[in-house]
Amino acid sequence: MKTGEGRLLLWIPSGGVCQGCGTELESIQLTEEEYTQLKHRVMEDVIEGRDVFNKTTPEELESFKSFVKKRPAFDVIIDGLNVANITPKCVKSETLLAVVSELQGLNVLVLGRKHMQQPSRNWNRHNMNQIKQKAHCFFTENISEDDPFLLYAALHSGNHCNFVSRDLMRDHKACLPDSATRRLFFKWQRGHQLVLSNFIPGKRIRFQRMSLYDTIVQSRGNTWHIPYDENGGERSTYEVPQRWLCLNNDV
Repeated sequence: MKTGEGRLLLWIPSGGVCQGCGTELESIQLTEEEYTQLKHRVMEDVIEGRDVFNKTTPEELESFKSFVKKRPAFDVIIDGLNVANITPKCVKSETLLAVVSELQGLNVLVLGRKHMQQPSRNWNRHNMNQIKQKAHCFFTENISEDDPFLLYAALHSGNHCNFVSRDLMRDHKACLPDSATRRLFFKWQRGHQLVLSNFIPGKRIRFQRMSLYDTIVQSRGNTWHIPYDENGGERSTYEVPQRWLCLNNDV
């Protein structure tokens, strides 16, 4: 749809090639050099940073590092409590088991807290045993926070590893030392964060589709592509605009 001379407002297909001008957009995936840079900075400034032990203990973090290094690289990390609390209408362990079961065939790590292992109405023993059979599990102390563990496991596993969480991770991005590294973190997050589109008990789990291209202002020659929020709607960090402006002097 034209919005003015030289301007097109359109959808970009999942393959990332603009229907208006044929330009291929920049990939959402980090290069090997970018990934190495981000991993180093996150490990040093977030995982080993001064504030991390407000969220865990040195002993617990070392125990987790040893746990991760003894296992094959993970394909998916699940923030167990975050996922289990998607809907208040379901037993928490039932929701978590459904998500883990949907990811069968992948090497999955579930991060949780120790209280999840105590049988209760929300933490059914049978469900939790099923989860432990289908995925690797690590349960932190109840007062610990999950995010440093999730970031460590995901970045240690490699650039193929995704994670399931609705957490925006703003605090961790803020710990990074410069805008370039924060941009890499934001890009990595958008390219690796799996988010449940909805959860209906008994129905198949569906995740929001991750874009193959980066949703930032992009330019090439005389052409600009600008992500566009229709009606000025607000989005979470992991969500992306669905419409783009294609600005091309030749259109």
